[in-house]
Amino acid sequence: MPDEVPASASSASTEEEAPPERLGSDLSGRQRLVKGLWPPRITRAQLIVALLLFGLGFGLAVQVASNSEGDSALRGARQEDLVRILDELDDRTERLEDEKQGLEEQRDELENSSDQAEEARRQTLERERQLGILAGTVAAQGPGITLVVEDPKGMVESNMLLDAVQELRAAGAEAIQVNGVRVVAGTYLSDSGDGVSVDGNKITAPYRFKVIGKPQDLEPALNIPGGVVQTLEKEQATASVERSTKIVVDALRSAKQPGYARSSSQ
Repeated sequence: MPDEVPASASSASTEEEAPPERLGSDLSGRQRLVKGLWPPRITRAQLIVALLLFGLGFGLAVQVASNSEGDSALRGARQEDLVRILDELDDRTERLEDEKQGLEEQRDELENSSDQAEEARRQTLERERQLGILAGTVAAQGPGITLVVEDPKGMVESNMLLDAVQELRAAGAEAIQVNGVRVVAGTYLSDSGDGVSVDGNKITAPYRFKVIGKPQDLEPALNIPGGVVQTLEKEQATASVERSTKIVVDALRSAKQPGYARSSSQ
């Protein structure tokens, strides 16, 4: 008769020989979930998506910070400055829209003209005339203002008149003449004894500016708080501005032949 095997020994042997699947089935649902999630398995695609999301978030944070800085700068400005900035933006937008409309009209004329060559020559001559006005080689007329600066105490200096020129240009002045001297892009002003020199031409008070442009833009630009008129009044000078429907700017500058620059289209 064979020896009897104890029941405890038989049970232990059965557990040792149990397959792994049997052992896994003894785990609870929570234990299996934890075992599936840890350690984490990150794929290459998931890593790329995470980096893209991080870059997007960083860019949004930088954009929000820059916008906040711009808003804080405007928030600290005076009401008069904000009004002037808004007016200048509106004027600039209007001028750009006018220029855009003019270019579109020229394009339409070229496309619809029966004789495109003749139309191109006409537009070339018109463009040449416009450039001549800006360069001061052609007389001009149109609506604008006359600014007269009286200086009985002799306190007006060249930088004050230069401020007037810059304010007028910023307001859309297309042609400026001061006491018979045409003001162009390269004009410079300097003090000269009891007067002011404009491009080497000495002028004395009263200083008379003849300006062609939109009067509704030119006059307010000189009368803004802390602007040209108030600065001159602090120096015991007086400045009067008069609007007109016709201003004639007939002082001319001789055309200067460039010594080095040549057209890049040649």
